[in-house]
Amino acid sequence: MPAPEPIPAHGQFGSDAPVNAMTVDVEDYFQVSAFEEQVGPGRWKDYPLRVRANTDRLLQLFSDSETKATFFMLGWVAEKEPGLVNDIVAGGHELASHGWSHRRVTTQRPDEFRADVRRTRAVLEDLGGVQVSGYRAASYSVSLDTLWALEVLADEGYRYSSSICPIRHDHYGIPGFPRFAFRLAANGILEVPVTTLAIGGRNVPCGGGGWFRLAPYAFTRWALRRINRVERQPAVFYLHPWEIDTGQPRVDGISGRARFRHYLNLGRTEPRLRQLLTDFRWDRMDRVFQPGEHETGEVRCA
Repeated sequence: MPAPEPIPAHGQFGSDAPVNAMTVDVEDYFQVSAFEEQVGPGRWKDYPLRVRANTDRLLQLFSDSETKATFFMLGWVAEKEPGLVNDIVAGGHELASHGWSHRRVTTQRPDEFRADVRRTRAVLEDLGGVQVSGYRAASYSVSLDTLWALEVLADEGYRYSSSICPIRHDHYGIPGFPRFAFRLAANGILEVPVTTLAIGGRNVPCGGGGWFRLAPYAFTRWALRRINRVERQPAVFYLHPWEIDTGQPRVDGISGRARFRHYLNLGRTEPRLRQLLTDFRWDRMDRVFQPGEHETGEVRCA
């Protein structure tokens, strides 16, 4: 598929203080895609849950800095920890869907995906008592072959997705796709990619996750400031509760690459996050991008 055309800037901007989107993917340490061969959903019951305590720590950090965020929550976690759903909503944060069991879109048929996002949304709305309008795919797994997922999400009543990373990666990514919010069709769902910076003809991740732990904090600060001040775009940052948990049990049998990516610099996440919350302004995804409230333009393929 030819690369889509770029679209105009979108998001909340004051005179000189852009507002960025802070997001959390609420999953536990053993539920990541890198561990799926060693710890499938059938074995999750054998591992101690740490997601509640770690998410509580994030909620306290956000409260201390007066930050509101979007929490993309696994349905499986919500069912096990309904009190956590209530705490997220009570804190004024946005509750959004991360699917039921962290199954990548690339491993699902359209009917399976529809059932998954429908079930997750229903459970989250029932527990939280709020409307769920946002979705993020496990491991940013909406690819060129699974763009149909955006149509399914729109059909199921979701208003936006944050499921594409416009980079080249061994597990995900759509190189050449827009770096900022877009729609595939005029009446389609709003897709808000995780933030990247164009450097030397390549898109470099700077929006959180393992890259936040790998690169010096100075790079993240420089990159996000450039996104805000030069490109005049809001950034999308993400992290996981397990990324502030240095005491999490180690999973055996994983590859060296998976071990490096998952455990690298866990002890640096929390102090860096505290600094990030001070250096930039943050809010919920639905308030930064306001899907459905503003026209963002249509992505066209040549």
